[in-house]
Amino acid sequence: MGRLTTHVLDTGLGKPAQGLRIELFRLDDGREKLLETVTNDDGRCDAPMLDLEEFRFGEYELVFHAGEYLDNTGQDLPSPKFLDVIPLRFGIAEDTHYHVPLLLSAFGYSTYRGS
Repeated sequence: MGRLTTHVLDTGLGKPAQGLRIELFRLDDGREKLLETVTNDDGRCDAPMLDLEEFRFGEYELVFHAGEYLDNTGQDLPSPKFLDVIPLRFGIAEDTHYHVPLLLSAFGYSTYRGS
């Protein structure tokens, strides 16, 4: 029943963050890379990041490659960029849907546990 999903909204441009690379790591026994994906036209991943037998309790890290995405938006950004790689560590302790979205702009971000 448990699964992990995410999506990214570009609050600076007011639209989904299309083409943003995301990595997922499990942190329980070191740092194990589970997958790498890219957001679609709606700023979402095409499939859950964890589902069925891959879903288990523990600590995880989503790594959002915001700098690469921001470079592709054509914005006039400083060098070095204020935001580049955004690591987000969180725990999974229930057998339910975990939705971890990212609200992003060139100079800030926020996240929360969604539904």
